[in-house]
Amino acid sequence: MPPKKCTDMRAIAITCSLLALSFAGAAGAAVAKPVRVVVCGACHGEDGKAKMPMYPNLAGQYRSYLEQALRAYRSGARKNPIMNAQAGGLTDADIQALALWYSSRPPALYTPSVSQPFTPSATVAGE
Repeated sequence: MPPKKCTDMRAIAITCSLLALSFAGAAGAAVAKPVRVVVCGACHGEDGKAKMPMYPNLAGQYRSYLEQALRAYRSGARKNPIMNAQAGGLTDADIQALALWYSSRPPALYTPSVSQPFTPSATVAGE
């Protein structure tokens, strides 16, 4: 006996709705600020928006990228004397927490207004 198409479609719709709601709830969940963010924040800003242009912004970066980069600094596969020293003492849990924190922060983007002329100093100042 063939399945009832109406019942099958209703089950699919309910399943999709529940999945969408679960993802929406997870995306909106607050992320706890890791204790180690204070150290990272000295250069990259606790919110991931660097205070000086020589340091990269971490806010809004992909979580997997941040985890991979920190593991590479920790192991020495990625070379930077400052970052190698900072990441050397991080545990896997620290790396995961920091990557989650910075990836969940709003990115530091500068979008010029079409009604105002472009001023390069605004991008450096983070305005």
